[in-house]
Amino acid sequence: MRLIRKSIVPSVALLAAFPGLAVAQEVSAADAMFTVNNTWMMVATFLVFIMHLGFATLESGLTQSKNTVNILFKNMGIIAIGLLTYALLGFNLMYPGEFSIGGIFGFAGFGVGTDPEGLTSAYNPGYTYWTDFLFQGMFAATAATIVSGAVAERVKLGSFLVFSTVYVALVYPFLGSWKWGGGWLDAMGFYDFAGSTLVHSVGGWAALAGVIFLGPRLGKYVNGEIRPILGHNLPLAVIGMFLLWLGWFGFNGGSVLSADPGLVSFVLVTTSMAAAAGIIGAMLTTWIIHKHPDASMVLNGALAGLVGITAGADVVSVLSSIIIGLIAGVIVVFSVEIIDRAKLDDPVGAISVHLTCGIWGTLAVGLFSADFSIVTQLIGVLAYGAVAFPAASVIFLTLKATMGLRVSDTVERRGLDLSEHNMEAYPDYTIFTAR
Repeated sequence: MRLIRKSIVPSVALLAAFPGLAVAQEVSAADAMFTVNNTWMMVATFLVFIMHLGFATLESGLTQSKNTVNILFKNMGIIAIGLLTYALLGFNLMYPGEFSIGGIFGFAGFGVGTDPEGLTSAYNPGYTYWTDFLFQGMFAATAATIVSGAVAERVKLGSFLVFSTVYVALVYPFLGSWKWGGGWLDAMGFYDFAGSTLVHSVGGWAALAGVIFLGPRLGKYVNGEIRPILGHNLPLAVIGMFLLWLGWFGFNGGSVLSADPGLVSFVLVTTSMAAAAGIIGAMLTTWIIHKHPDASMVLNGALAGLVGITAGADVVSVLSSIIIGLIAGVIVVFSVEIIDRAKLDDPVGAISVHLTCGIWGTLAVGLFSADFSIVTQLIGVLAYGAVAFPAASVIFLTLKATMGLRVSDTVERRGLDLSEHNMEAYPDYTIFTAR
């Protein structure tokens, strides 16, 4: 083995005699590293894609069976809308390059690149243009998926799809450019590693607006009482949670933007520790408050921990990630209770998971990392809320005044599956066998 290794590794004298050989070796190593980095980024993209299946199963499980087809349809529509609008203008709106006005607004033109050579190996040292576009496009679609669960069981399908198109095409990439596109918040020192604010809070603000303008589901609040409307399939919801956790390995791990073994593995550890601590935090809180551990709240605890760590997964310690996740698990329980008492009907707890815990995770970067300022983090949180919520409100109000936003009481009672899709997720086959 040693003889073989000596025969293939050039000696110092040989490299000195043939300097071109050293250059060739360096190029070869750079090409190999480029391939490794690009492959990991593609794998991370696949994992983020899986998150859309996780959202679909989670939302379906936590809602009534008569609306399952509608939930699944919305989640299929969102991924298509997200990718197509991101290709049309979202990518170049979020990453305007030099085409930026004061770091607030910029636009590099419509459509994706058309120069295959210039957009592959020459794009950057880590991965191709196409990998970058697809990875970021998956994030864009996630922001609209967050809204889907909050407005479930009473929003008109057409109105929701129009909202998703406008919000993902314009609002999400415009706000994303402030940090990830090198905008004014990035210059200020605001930090959001993988999107506690840029993705989750931006989606959470829109979810809050949708819930306010839609109103609660029929029978949810009667005579001052809060009446739970139970989801039809908890196993499906738990499957969704685990799929989302799996996808988060790509969501956070891919945000390293390389296959750096040390940093990627560290980020995966902090991500998982926060999720685990979120489960414990939610479990203990519900056990203490309600005298029994609530399974649906515990699965939201895992997601709360994941959202909470997303802003600082690469810059906080493992111990800090556990604390962040634990607090997120506690916060999400109280947030769900407060939102419910305010008569804001959120069937899946999306506002609490993504908005409340997204804010917490962003602020936690300033609390647990000496490199970042809590004041700057707060400015970022407020800036995103100041634009995302009003923008979503304007879109929802416009749709309410034109297309209509909510289905009729008759449609809601019958279920959106039969009323809007003319099909059921769980058909009653006994009517056929009885003939």
